[in-house]
Amino acid sequence: MNSVIQARGLGKCYRMRGHAPPTLFGALTGRMRRVRASRFWALRGVDFDVRAGQTVGVIGPNGSGKSSLLGLVAGTIAPTEGYVRAEGRLASLLELGAGFHPDLTGRENVFLNAAILGIPREDIRRRYDRIVEFAGLKDFMDQPVKNYSSGMYVRLGFAVAVELDPDILLIDEVLAVGDVAFQLKCLDRIRAFQRRGKTLLFVSHALQTVEEFCDEVFLMYQGRLAAKGPPDEMILRYLREYMGEGGPIFTQEFGTRDVEIRDVRICDADGHETGILETGRPMRVDVAWEARRPIDHAVFGFSVKTANGLYVFGSNTQIIGTPVPRLEGRGIMRLVLDPLTLLQGSYLLSLAIHSADHTVQFHRREDWYPFAVHNSTGALGLVHLNSRWETVSEREVGESTR
Repeated sequence: MNSVIQARGLGKCYRMRGHAPPTLFGALTGRMRRVRASRFWALRGVDFDVRAGQTVGVIGPNGSGKSSLLGLVAGTIAPTEGYVRAEGRLASLLELGAGFHPDLTGRENVFLNAAILGIPREDIRRRYDRIVEFAGLKDFMDQPVKNYSSGMYVRLGFAVAVELDPDILLIDEVLAVGDVAFQLKCLDRIRAFQRRGKTLLFVSHALQTVEEFCDEVFLMYQGRLAAKGPPDEMILRYLREYMGEGGPIFTQEFGTRDVEIRDVRICDADGHETGILETGRPMRVDVAWEARRPIDHAVFGFSVKTANGLYVFGSNTQIIGTPVPRLEGRGIMRLVLDPLTLLQGSYLLSLAIHSADHTVQFHRREDWYPFAVHNSTGALGLVHLNSRWETVSEREVGESTR
């Protein structure tokens, strides 16, 4: 397939002016001399291709250049060096209110956006009712958009963008502003967009959404394209290398350290250390610990969350009735999930050692250990539930209800 978006040596530099001294003399002399400006490269040396029909996610810590990248593709900002080209009709939803005139009404802004994209007025008139219905803003279309809430901005912007039927759609995180019901409508429209062979490039901190929708992921870091590849591999790398650097995940570590988690190895069924497991196969977690003093009746616990922070499952040795011997010196406790019932996705493992009465946390690492799961079962969702279908007669059903 041909590339519909191509960038080579792409870079964007901003000039950052210093502040004059906060005195009258400084203000006067500052006008007489040229104030020195520093240069900040928001993006530099970026090369990539996006093929027709691809859905590409852009992830990375805050300040890594993600929004600048989309702005350059959209043409809302000009490159300092290199170039980027996009072929076909392009619609973008890069920031709240982008493309809207605040003093115009919602209705007027719909026609303004259509005119900017070269859509005939008669064509947009035929689509107008669908736009309003999707946005759910029937009672507000004759109000100036400067009076809209952030959620209303997103509703109208997305409704216009997808209804104008672009070849390429650019989205920068703004879907996170809408309510849950509207987000589901947007995701459903994105699926329809994909089925029709359109191209999508979007920035998001919602890593589970990126994994679900994307064919490829660009990982940005400090203005560079650090890596690109399959979603699970890029998300796992992001969580391992850049977690906590302005991203959506906040790891925590606390406890008395009377017993300390010294080392953790996530392994497959054969004991090979790995960050990518398989649905239906065993997962092993070896937790090496060290006790600074003898501890009786300690409890080892774990929990699993999605990369978006959704709590999936948690348990401990006390709940399942596994006795823990007295902790002295060093040792290893092994957690076994057999079979691993998690489905395709990126996950965060938390581990803890605490007292039997739950009053003392010896050592807890929250969201500390990322891992990914491959799923070849064909099932969808977060977890695999053992299920079966049976053919029964109406007579059997009737007898069971008597």
